Amino acid sequence: MTDQDLTHPQELFAVKTPGPARLVVLAPNWLGDAVMALPLLADLRRAWPDSAIVVAARPGVAPLFAMAPAASGTITLEGSSGSRALSSAKRNAALLERGGFDAALLLPNSFMAAWLVWRAGIGQRWGYARDLRGRLLTLALARPKNYGHQAEYYQRLASGLGLAVGAPFASIEVPVEASSTAAALLRESGVGDGRRFVAFAPGAAYGRAKQWLPVRFAELARLLARDGVATVLVGAAGDKRACDEVTDLAQRAPSSTTVNNLAGRTDLATLAALFSMADAVVANDSGAMHLAAAVGARVTAVFGATDDTKTSPLSAGESAPAPRIVTADVWCRPCMLRECPIDHRCMSRISAQNVMEALTT
Repeated sequence: MTDQDLTHPQELFAVKTPGPARLVVLAPNWLGDAVMALPLLADLRRAWPDSAIVVAARPGVAPLFAMAPAASGTITLEGSSGSRALSSAKRNAALLERGGFDAALLLPNSFMAAWLVWRAGIGQRWGYARDLRGRLLTLALARPKNYGHQAEYYQRLASGLGLAVGAPFASIEVPVEASSTAAALLRESGVGDGRRFVAFAPGAAYGRAKQWLPVRFAELARLLARDGVATVLVGAAGDKRACDEVTDLAQRAPSSTTVNNLAGRTDLATLAALFSMADAVVANDSGAMHLAAAVGARVTAVFGATDDTKTSPLSAGESAPAPRIVTADVWCRPCMLRECPIDHRCMSRISAQNVMEALTT
């Protein structure tokens, strides 16, 4: 018997409304995936308005769910690997056990996610039958073979629970304190008093194949400067190299342009606040791209190696601006590779003027 055979249709009726008193949702580990899971969280909240819906997430994404209106609270799980992975997992299981949850919904596909909620003694354990974990779940749903956007993949879990699925909007609420911190950072960097600015997020965790060329970002900064628009570079500590490269290229003569480099200086909430203040955001396919869209920013996303039909940024709502997607029409994309084995044509053939036109139309 395989994991795909372990779906339990007789339990489907049992998990319909009214929902569990206390539900824990194990979140994806990457920021972009976490944002794309927000429509599912909204589906759960609409179906079960009286349930406590707590999100358990790794440190890198837990702050996102603290800004999600559908979440009742968050639990920050330890993240470790190697020789410390088992002891860390046991502590995470104990943390979940103390939460007194009636049910758990697993968004990660890993065996470890199922083991955590089983070890925590949570009575109802729901998720896709993946990674040989079906016997640890009380409702093991068959993984959908065909689906469009990644948000749909997560929302199929709601369908499997017998719940209605809503529009795939992903929206967060920026804390007031984070807005104050972002405003202070902008003033400190010389962008204040209502000055127009565009935020650039030139990094991408998956690999350089996802990154638009730094020289193109620098060229775009020069084009914006001609219109009196400032440029602010942002990203996590791991994106600092990409941001520094753009800064160096933009400031070279001739036609040097001043850019404001805030890479590594914002936490997740402050970054969200900064995006909400920007006139627009230009980003690669990255967690920053998804975060910017979730605050309702005008996002122009540059896609190369990855598939924009699967991971394009989600709109924050019906009245929010629709994200713009810029791609090059080349035969080899989407290849899903971390590094390009040829000439990176999917990105090199996208000019600064191409993105400028997307920003201004």
